[in-house]
Amino acid sequence: MREKEFLPLIKEKLNIEELNPMQQKMLRSFSEANDIILLSPTGSGKTLAFILPVLKLLKPSTGRVQAVIIAPSRELVIQITRIIGAIAAGFKVTPLYGGHKVEDEVNSLAAGTDIVVATPGRLLDHITRRNVDLLPTRILVLDEFDKSLELGFEKEMKKIVERLKNVSRTILTSATRADVLPDFLNLKEPLTINFLGDNHELRTRIRSHRVDTDGKDKLNSLRVLLNDLAKGEGGRERSIVFVNHRESADRVADYLKSHGIPAVLYHGQLDQREREQAVAMFNNGSKPVLVATDLAARGLDIENVKSIIHYHQALTPETYTHRNGRTARIDREGDIYILVGPDEDVKPYAEFDDTYYPDYDSPDATSPEFETVYFSAGKKEKLSKGDIVGFLTKECGVPGDAIGKIDVYDHYSLAAVKSSVASEAVKEAKGKKIKGEKRMISLL
Repeated sequence: MREKEFLPLIKEKLNIEELNPMQQKMLRSFSEANDIILLSPTGSGKTLAFILPVLKLLKPSTGRVQAVIIAPSRELVIQITRIIGAIAAGFKVTPLYGGHKVEDEVNSLAAGTDIVVATPGRLLDHITRRNVDLLPTRILVLDEFDKSLELGFEKEMKKIVERLKNVSRTILTSATRADVLPDFLNLKEPLTINFLGDNHELRTRIRSHRVDTDGKDKLNSLRVLLNDLAKGEGGRERSIVFVNHRESADRVADYLKSHGIPAVLYHGQLDQREREQAVAMFNNGSKPVLVATDLAARGLDIENVKSIIHYHQALTPETYTHRNGRTARIDREGDIYILVGPDEDVKPYAEFDDTYYPDYDSPDATSPEFETVYFSAGKKEKLSKGDIVGFLTKECGVPGDAIGKIDVYDHYSLAAVKSSVASEAVKEAKGKKIKGEKRMISLL
């Protein structure tokens, strides 16, 4: 695929005016070496950086798998698929991951595909069942390779690589430098592109604040802090609250919701749909507070996060860096707040620019501007964003400027609608058909 074909789409579909230095370097480097190791911190645009040389190496579509991209989490698979789908005109990309309907994946593979994006376990399962032929595959990408090893996927990746007999180009990405790489990779004089030094540049765009809490469990201090942050010029901007355990995430989210904070929960024990919906509601502004474990520290397609709040301090320097990398992405600025209990020691890798004092006497902030409307149909039912906009405006009387972000998944869709009209819109939708069918439509 030629650069003149996909570069204009990057601007049009992804709203990226200019490639950053790392992305430009990756695009140039494919001619310098067959194998590339890209080292770059979270939030630096690494996904697009490795997609660009892959697209440049693709031959015209034949319906056979030319490239395989392996990522450690379903969220990362979805993000990579979305970006490729936006800019790889004429090529089919198929995502494979747990929580996705197997029959949909089998049908998609049977119809032919050019690029497979998958988690290791799910891809190996399809290989074992002979649902996919990887013999034509020439390009292999192992994204977030350090995370895959950390999660124990080495055996699965070894078996997959052994099946890829004709791979001639390998790209490996990582947010940390490994002293030794596993033998099964068989990299031949790889070119290392190291942008880890950009962590220092990231620090210049982040302000770090210490918040001394008034109690051991920190819940009241967190509530006051979130209400404080919602009273600035931007209103209730997006904040991620990081905790160290799933049980803590449940408890913190329940507390915030019971006190009127528009929070949503994210951790590994939730099923795929719950996690998708949590990210969608966070991104569309209807739930601008995400309470999460470190599963959300990497790989999620999360937009414009203003604040990172460490309810629990990160257990390692690497986790601390990955959490903070959720804000100040590309060229934006962000704030870090670390809640410190009365008898709690501060980790040596935590740095503070100042101490922040929340206003415990101030009233609670206002509710979010949007609510999320659920539709029980999606891509597989041929429902599009345009269909949803048309239905909301023509059948439900929703003004066009009251409709926000729309997400269409395989079998359901979510639309952000301004809170002032969302409930009435759902009432108006009752009994009406969208694209010739009656569907369940409700507030999520």
